[in-house]
Amino acid sequence: MPPSSDSFSLARIAIPAFGPSLLFGLGEGAIYPVLALSARDLGASSAQAGLIVALIGIGSMMANLPAAMLTNRYGERHAMIGAAVFSLAALALCLVAHSPWVLGLGVLMIGLASSVFLLARQTYLIEAVPATMRARAMSTLGGTMRVGLFAGPFMAAGFIHLMDLPGAYWAAILAFVGTGILAFTIPDLEPRDRAVNRSAPPLSLASLARVHAGVFLTLGVATALVSAIRSCRQIVIPLWADQIGLDATATALIYGIMGGVDMLLFYPAGRIMDLRGRLWVALPCMLIMGASLVAIPWTTGFAGLLAVSMVLGVGNGIGSGIIMTIGADASPPADRTRFLGIWRLITDLGGGGGPLLLSALTAALSLASGITAIGALGFVAAWMFWRWLPRRTASP
Repeated sequence: MPPSSDSFSLARIAIPAFGPSLLFGLGEGAIYPVLALSARDLGASSAQAGLIVALIGIGSMMANLPAAMLTNRYGERHAMIGAAVFSLAALALCLVAHSPWVLGLGVLMIGLASSVFLLARQTYLIEAVPATMRARAMSTLGGTMRVGLFAGPFMAAGFIHLMDLPGAYWAAILAFVGTGILAFTIPDLEPRDRAVNRSAPPLSLASLARVHAGVFLTLGVATALVSAIRSCRQIVIPLWADQIGLDATATALIYGIMGGVDMLLFYPAGRIMDLRGRLWVALPCMLIMGASLVAIPWTTGFAGLLAVSMVLGVGNGIGSGIIMTIGADASPPADRTRFLGIWRLITDLGGGGGPLLLSALTAALSLASGITAIGALGFVAAWMFWRWLPRRTASP
C-alpha cells in the first residue's frame, strides 16, 4: 500500500519519480526546434516537414496500449531502460538520415518511447504516493516534463552553435543517455495490479474498455477535450499573430512568456486539487482557457494578444496534471496500467483531433471562427466536469 501522508515527502522520491521524465523532456525539447529544418534540408516540402514534426505525437498515441502491456509485464524500470535504448537508436537514425522518411522513422520512434516514460512514471507515482498527495505528484510530473521541453531548446542552442543542426541531436543523445542511466539505478515497484492479479486471469483490453465504458465516455471524453484545446493553443498563437501582422520575434516572445506563466503554476494546482478536490482546478482551467481562446480573435496588436496569451497560460498552468490525476483516480487497482494505456489513447486522440478540427473549420469558415469554436470546446469540457467529476475525491 502507498505510505501515509503523515510520513511522506515528494522530495524524498524526486529523482526516481521525476528525473527520467525531466531528462526525456529535455531530450525532446532539444530536437523540437530543428526537426522541420532538418526535414527541409533533406528535401521535404513544408507540408512533409510538418508531418514529420507531428510524428512524435502520432508515435506516442500509437504506443499507449503496447506501452501499457510492456510496463505491466516487465515493470517500469525495465520498460524505461528499453525505451531509452530505443530512443538512442532513433536519434542515430535521425543523424544518419539521407531522406525525409528515414528522419521521420526516427522521429516516430522517439514518440513511441515517450509514451513508455510517461506511463511508467504515472504508474510508479500512483503506487508510491499516498492518495492524499496524488494530484501534487501528477501535476509535478507534468510540470517537470514541461520544464524539460522548455529548457531543451536552450541546451540545444549551445550544441548547434558548435556543430550546426546535428548538435541538437547530440544534445538529445546526452539527455537520453542520462535517462537510461538513471532508469537503471532507480528501484522498481511491484505494482498492485500485478500483485492482485496473480490468481485471477486478466481481462482482455476489449473487456476492460467495456467494463469501464462509463468512465471513458464521460470523464475520458472531457479530458480528451482538454488535450484538444491544449494542442490547439500552440497553433493558435502563431497563426493569429501572423494574421494581425506581428513578426516572428514578437510571436516568439508572446509564446515564451505564455510558457513561462504556464510552468510556474503546476505545484499550486496540484495542492489545490489535493486539498479541495479535482473540480476546483478542472472547472476554472477549462473556463479560463475557453474564454481566452474566444477572446483571441478580438485582439488586434501585440499588447492585446500578449495579455490574452498570459491568461491562457494561467488557465493551462493551473490544469497541470489534471488529465493524469483524473485518470489515476478512475483507474482500478486490479488492472491499473492497462486502464491508463486506454486512458492515454483517448486523450491523445483528442490532442491529435483538435488541430485537425481547427484546420477544417479554418478552411471552411475563417481562422477567427475556428479559434472561437475550439474555445467553445472549453465550455463543453467544463460542463462535463461539472456533471461527472466528483466534488471530492475519495481515497482508494
